[in-house]
Amino acid sequence: MNKNIKHIALLVFVLFAINFIANKAYKRFDLTTDKRYTLSEAAENIVNNIESPLVIDVFLEGNDFPSEFRRLQRETTELLEEFKAKNKNIVFNFINPLENEDTRDRNIEQLTRRGLTPMQLTVQENGKSSQAIIFPWALASYNEQTVIIPLVKNKIGASQQELVTNSVQHLEYAFADAFSKLTQAKSKKIAILKGNKQLEDKYIADFVKTIGEYYLIAPFTLDSVATNPKKTLHDLSQFDLIISAKPLEPFTEEEKFVLDQYTMNGGKSLWLIDAVAMEKDSLYNDAGRNFAVGRDLKLTDYFFNYGVRINPVITSTLYSAPITLAMGTGSNSQFQHLRWPYSPLAGSNNTHAITNNLDLVKFDFANQIDTLKNSIKKTILLETAPLTRLEGIPREISLNIVTQEQDPSTFNKGKQNLAVLLEGEFTSAYNNRVKPFSLSQIKNKSVPTKMVVIADGNIIKNDVSRNTPQELGFDKWTGKLYGNKEFLLNTVNYLLDDNGLINIRTKEISVAFLNQEKIAEQKTMWQLINIVLPLLLLAIFGILFTYIRKRKYSA
Repeated sequence: MNKNIKHIALLVFVLFAINFIANKAYKRFDLTTDKRYTLSEAAENIVNNIESPLVIDVFLEGNDFPSEFRRLQRETTELLEEFKAKNKNIVFNFINPLENEDTRDRNIEQLTRRGLTPMQLTVQENGKSSQAIIFPWALASYNEQTVIIPLVKNKIGASQQELVTNSVQHLEYAFADAFSKLTQAKSKKIAILKGNKQLEDKYIADFVKTIGEYYLIAPFTLDSVATNPKKTLHDLSQFDLIISAKPLEPFTEEEKFVLDQYTMNGGKSLWLIDAVAMEKDSLYNDAGRNFAVGRDLKLTDYFFNYGVRINPVITSTLYSAPITLAMGTGSNSQFQHLRWPYSPLAGSNNTHAITNNLDLVKFDFANQIDTLKNSIKKTILLETAPLTRLEGIPREISLNIVTQEQDPSTFNKGKQNLAVLLEGEFTSAYNNRVKPFSLSQIKNKSVPTKMVVIADGNIIKNDVSRNTPQELGFDKWTGKLYGNKEFLLNTVNYLLDDNGLINIRTKEISVAFLNQEKIAEQKTMWQLINIVLPLLLLAIFGILFTYIRKRKYSA
């Protein structure tokens, strides 16, 4: 008896000790093959800096969600639980803004006014189709600041399952990026170059506003190079990144030397260059045509030395965005979306942090980039579809092409490079050359740095309606939102990212879905298997048990 009491007491003590240790040494184990519940190091570092309550309101809540979006809802919950496990200051709530019929319309209006637009979905379950409205957004609040978090990653032409798969892969980055905005002070500085007839402020307003959430922005003119190049270089060196958005005026040798030495000292740069002078607006005349000619910005030798060359040709492709024109006469005219080969839709098959899970990017009269052999690492960020041709200049561009049937066999140049990332130690474009002006310290080899060259300046240009800048990448005629803004934002983040946050975008998560058609077809069969089969097995077991028992004891 005493021995049993000792064993019971020992067991109780062991259980108590295990429970005490488990509470003190809390540990979660991620047994998934894709490590979807293991936060990246960059995300953990951001979360660890949260020192007061960070409240997240998630509006992805409802009872009539399609099964795919219930999956997104569950993945969002599990990710937020991982964040909360790392830092107890993170608090999250799921809210259904459509639950109360009395406040439904008011909630929709208020959320839409804040930029949280609803999403209409088709629900196909049990062989029936219906419509549902959801709000795939979250709001994160910290120290009296609030940021909007998109939970759905749109992609042109994607099914609902593909949409959810893309969104699940994007979740950790979306939340970590929001936390970073709320908790980390702006420190990096970006110079928007002026002085060479770059795009006016109103045409880059939406993008500048977007990157202004992350960085300090200021205009910078190179005009002072003519009078005081040394001071210009010194002032430019205070910036971490320069952006030159569609310059139209050639660069002088003094300006190029300042930019070259800026790069040699580790400065990053984003170049959006048009090597051909041609605008869509210039076609809207009585003749409906205009001539495309070369635009020499005097940058050919500059980029050539770094390993790229922007060729003065126009890329046209059958896989492009449409042009919207009024067809017909008088009151019978109607706006129509017509095939327009000069607006290539570019994408990428690589999983680089800038382009992974990225929607198509719209170009207008884009040129083509060649990469040259040197020590610089080159990554093709965006390229055209395989059915592409290169059109030399000068040439006449006419709107009449929309009425002409295109011969696919003439689009035989394959994929063409439109955006290239350069990384490494650059050699000065003025190495072994006469310098435009003297400096006390001239560098012929850079420290490791980065540069992105894009062969079209229009991808950063937003439309302007009634003198109000519109969202970058949005086509008001078709209602489509292209990936221009996200691509450029990812590019800037990658060029300036020191904590590795942008690399979360490369994380691959496999999301498996049930086949809805098979579910509808085989519903009855599986119901029978799940309900009748267990009862049948139980009956067989009972009969065998009774038979064996009778046989055993009757003997």
